[in-house]
Parts: sequence; structure tokens; C-alpha cells
Amino acid sequence: MKTLSNKNNLQVLHEDNHIIVVNKRVGDIVQGDKTGDKPLSEVVKEYIKDKYNKPGEVFLGVVHRLDRPTTGIVVFARTSKALTRLNEMFSNRETQKTYWAVVKNKPPKSEDKLVHYLKRNEKNNTSKAHIKEVPESKLASLDYKIIKELNNYFALEINLHTGRHHQIRAQLSAIGSPIKGDLKYGFDRSNPDGGIHLHARKLVFTHPVTKENIQIIAPVPDDVIWRAI
Repeated sequence: MKTLSNKNNLQVLHEDNHIIVVNKRVGDIVQGDKTGDKPLSEVVKEYIKDKYNKPGEVFLGVVHRLDRPTTGIVVFARTSKALTRLNEMFSNRETQKTYWAVVKNKPPKSEDKLVHYLKRNEKNNTSKAHIKEVPESKLASLDYKIIKELNNYFALEINLHTGRHHQIRAQLSAIGSPIKGDLKYGFDRSNPDGGIHLHARKLVFTHPVTKENIQIIAPVPDDVIWRAI
């Protein structure tokens, strides 16, 4: 299993008085959950407290999440003002999110728009993609394109139009191209580090306070397949 983030190995991609953006590792949980494992939010708080010699409790707002086996960009708010505005931006889809994924089976088309209705199963924490609307399902759509053909795999670039639970994982699985390492959605074996080859690569958004245009790109994890892309 890879080393999880701590305040000394945290990869900070952007930092100012209002926001901090980090590159999440495999296995990190963004926010505390029933596992009791230390979440990334606490690691970032410790980093801020140490770096700026802050006494007392550090404010940090969780804006969005990434699945535990996924890597890439996570944004946190350092002020309540930034948190409110970032929450609005993310819920109104005023951000541009680009993901990279590695799959074994070539998708039916080299690029396409996928539209499904996702129904979440709370018991086993999965979402199933349906072609037609079913009770309690939510519309999910994304665009993908093949950006590189590797020896045994295909690298895809994905732009999300909606932000549903396990959306990319479920939709790619539905077209017969589950993500490398993703046993939950039909891949045949796990990755040695317990992660999956899904990376939140790029995020474009308006700074919640200064209003400048921010573009963040997260370096991919250091493994043979990511390096080949």
C-alpha cells in the first residue's frame, strides 16, 4: 500500500489566503468516515497550522470529494467566505473538471458523449448506470476521448457534465471499459496499491474572492502506466 499523505509529504498545487489545493494520493479519504482513518482535511489543517504558526483551531472547509482509490485535485477553503462561494460554484457546475482514466478494453468509439441514469446502492456503495430512467435514478453525462493507446491499455480524457456518485467508474463500466484496478466495477484484478487508475487531472474555476481565473493541473502518480501517458 502506498504511503498516505501527511503534513510533510503533502503535495500542494495552489495556496493563498482563501484556498488550498492538493494532489490527493491513493488511499487518502478527503473527509472523516466510519473507518476512523485520518482524513486529508486533518492533514491539511496540520500543514497550515505548522507553516503559519497558527494558534488554536484552523478553519478548513471541504468543498468536494474524490473516491478513496482515486487520485488528483482536491480543493479546500481556508475562509468561510471562500467556502460559501466555492460550494455555490461546484453545485452550479461553474467549474471545468477533467479526469484521466486508464482502461483495458477499448471503448466502442474513440470519442463520445455518455448519458445514463445512475441509481445508487447504499448497501454496497455502488452506482448502476441505466440507459433509461428508473425510479430514484439521476441523470449522468460526460464526454470522453482516447488520448493514448498503450500496449495493453487505453488512456481516456473525461470531461464531466454532472457530478454523480461513482459516475465515471459506473459509466465506463457500462460501456464495457472498466477502469484499471476497479474490482467494484468489473475490472479483473486490483492494483498493488489498492487504488484505481482514475486521476482528477485538471480543474478550471474562478477564484472565490479575487475573481481571477485559476487553472490547476495535478501531476499523475508515479507508476509505469501513468508515466507512459
